Amino acid sequence: MQMSTRRGSTEVHEFDGMFQGFSAHYKVTSVIGHVFRSDRSRRRDSELYVILQRSSSKIQPLSVGGGSRNRTEQSLDFPAAFQDWTVTDPLDLFQAPVLKTESNPKSLLILNVLNTCLLTLSSGNKAHIRRHLSQEARGSSHLVLWLDCDREGENICFEVCIFLSVIECTGFLVKEGRRVYRARFSSVTENDIMKAMSNLVEPNEDEALAVDARQEIDLKVGVAFTRFQTNYFQGKYGNLDSRVISYGPCQTPTLGFCVQRYLQITTFKPEKFWAVHPYIIHNGYELKLEWERNKLFDSNVAEMFQKLIMEDGVVEVTGISEKQESKTRPSGLNTVNLLKVASSALGIGPQLAMQLAERLYTQGFISYPRTESTAYPSSFEFRGILGALVSSPSWGSYAQSLLADGYLKPRSGTDAGDHPPITPIRSASEDMLGSDAWRLYQYVCQHFLGTVSPDCKFVRTTIEFSVGGEFLHIVGQHVTIKGYTCIMPWLAVKENNLPQFTKGEKVKISKVDLYEGETVPPDYLSESELISLMEKNGIGTDASIAVHINNICERNYVQVQAGRKLVPTALGICLIRGYQCIDPDLCLPDIRSFIEQQITLVAKGQADHCLVVQHVIQQFKRKFSYFVKQVINLINLLLQ
Repeated sequence: MQMSTRRGSTEVHEFDGMFQGFSAHYKVTSVIGHVFRSDRSRRRDSELYVILQRSSSKIQPLSVGGGSRNRTEQSLDFPAAFQDWTVTDPLDLFQAPVLKTESNPKSLLILNVLNTCLLTLSSGNKAHIRRHLSQEARGSSHLVLWLDCDREGENICFEVCIFLSVIECTGFLVKEGRRVYRARFSSVTENDIMKAMSNLVEPNEDEALAVDARQEIDLKVGVAFTRFQTNYFQGKYGNLDSRVISYGPCQTPTLGFCVQRYLQITTFKPEKFWAVHPYIIHNGYELKLEWERNKLFDSNVAEMFQKLIMEDGVVEVTGISEKQESKTRPSGLNTVNLLKVASSALGIGPQLAMQLAERLYTQGFISYPRTESTAYPSSFEFRGILGALVSSPSWGSYAQSLLADGYLKPRSGTDAGDHPPITPIRSASEDMLGSDAWRLYQYVCQHFLGTVSPDCKFVRTTIEFSVGGEFLHIVGQHVTIKGYTCIMPWLAVKENNLPQFTKGEKVKISKVDLYEGETVPPDYLSESELISLMEKNGIGTDASIAVHINNICERNYVQVQAGRKLVPTALGICLIRGYQCIDPDLCLPDIRSFIEQQITLVAKGQADHCLVVQHVIQQFKRKFSYFVKQVINLINLLLQ
C-alpha cells in the first residue's frame, strides 16, 4: 500500500484501499501514529476518524482525526441570560433552557475520538480549521467516527454529526443522506484498528441521549444549589467569604461517605476486653494457641479461665484436619479495581492514576483504561499479548514459561458490554515511561499475567486441643503451588508450618498470658474504600469516580492524609450535617442510584430521556424549595 502525507492544519495521509467491497481512496488526518507510521519511535498521542468520499468511479474515504490527551468534548451550560448570579433566581434554573458549549470556551471542538480531544483550536483559528475540514471533506459520502465504546463516545458522535451538518457550502453534509458510521475498538494496535474498520456500526442515539440527560440533571441541580448556598453565606460568615460552597448530585453523596465514617469515629466508645493466650512448646516450635471464646469483656471471668487452664497445665490433641485450599487468580482488570490498587498499593491518587493510564493508552502501551468489564471476550488474543511481554526484562521469562507450558483460561468475570479488561499491549521499560507511569504499567502487566496463571494451592492444617473444658486450636498453612502469586507476590499465602501431632497426644502448657486490649474505632475512609462504596451505590461511573473524589479534595471538603486517608474538614462536616438536618436525601446515595437506573433505561431505549429529566428535575426543585426555607438549620451548624 502506497501512502502519501501532506501537512495542513494537521497531517493528512492518503492511500487507496477497499471499503465495504468498493475501491476507496482514504484520507486520514491526525492519525494514530503507530498504526500509520513505520517508524515507531515517532509516536504521536493522537487518534483517528475517517470520512469516505465517493468520486465518479470509486468511494473516496477521508480519514480525519486529531490529537490531545485532554478530554474537551462539549458540555451543557445555561444561556447568557441565566449566567448572572446576582440577577437570576436559582429556582428559575430548574426550568431554564440549556445549550451545548465547548468545555474550553476559547476552543472549538471539531472531532473527538477515544474520549480524548481530537482537534481543538483557539478562537482565532476557528475559520482556518473550518476551511481545512471543509476542503478535506468536499464531496464526501461516508463518515467513520472512532470514539470510546461507551455512552460518552456515542454522545460525541452526534456532536460531530451536528457540527459537520452546519459546515456551509463545501463540507460534509450529514443530512444529505451520506452515511455515518462509528468504529468500536479498545486498543490502538493495528489488528484492533483493522478489525474495527471491518465491523462498523451506526451511532447509538439512545446512549447519546442518556449522556445528555445526566448532564442536564447534574447542571441544573448542582448549579441551583451551589449558587444559593454561595450567595447566601458570602459576606455573612467571615471564614466562608469568597468560597464557592458547591453541591453536586454525585459529589455530595461522595462527601457524605467520608463524613459518615468521621461520625462513626468521633462517636465511638471504646471498651476494654481480655483474652487468654496459652503457649506450648512442641518439637522445637513455640506455638500460641487460639482460644475458642476469642475475648471477654469481664476481667474477672477472663482471669478465672486463665487460672483454670494454668491449673490443668496440659492440653490434649482432640482433632487434626487437613484441607486442600485454593486462592483463585484474579479476574480481568477494570477501571475501578485499577484505581483502588493505584491508591492503596502504589500511593497514586485516582485522578493522577487515570491521567497516567490514559497516557499509557494513547502511547499504545495498554488497552483502553475506562471499562467496567472483568470478563475477556471469547476472541481475546492472549497469546499475542504474552508474546509482546516476552521481551520484558522484568517478567519476560514468566511470560515465556506461560507460552511454553500453556496459559490458563481466565476466570469468568462481568461483561458490562463496553470494553475488555485493561491489559498491556506492548513491552516497556521504566526509562521509557517515568516512575509513576511505570509503576502503574507494571501492575497492569502483573495483573494480566496473573489472570492466565494457575491458582495458588495450599494445605490448611487445623489442630484442635482441649484443656479444663476449654477448647483451643492452631492453624498452619503450607503452599503446594504458588501459581499466580509468583508474579503477584503481595497476594502470596503466608506459610505457617506446624510440627507433627497425633490425636490424643498430650502436651504441657509452657505459659498462659492474659491479654488486655481495647476496641478501636474504624479508620478514616481510604480512597480505595471510598471507590468501593461509590461503585456499590452507583455514585459516578468508571469515567467520573476519580473526578468526584478530586472535587471534594480541591474544594476543601476533605483532605488526603497519610495512607491516602480522606479526613473531612470542618466545612465538609458542617455541610453534610446540615443536609442531614434539612433533607437527608440530599447527601445519601439512594437518589443518585435511582437517577442512574433511569438513565440506564434511557440508554437501552426503554425510557424517554425528556420524561426522565423532567421527573428528576421536578423532584429536586421541590427539595430545593424546602431547603431554602429550612436553611437556618445549616446556618446554626456553620456558626458552631
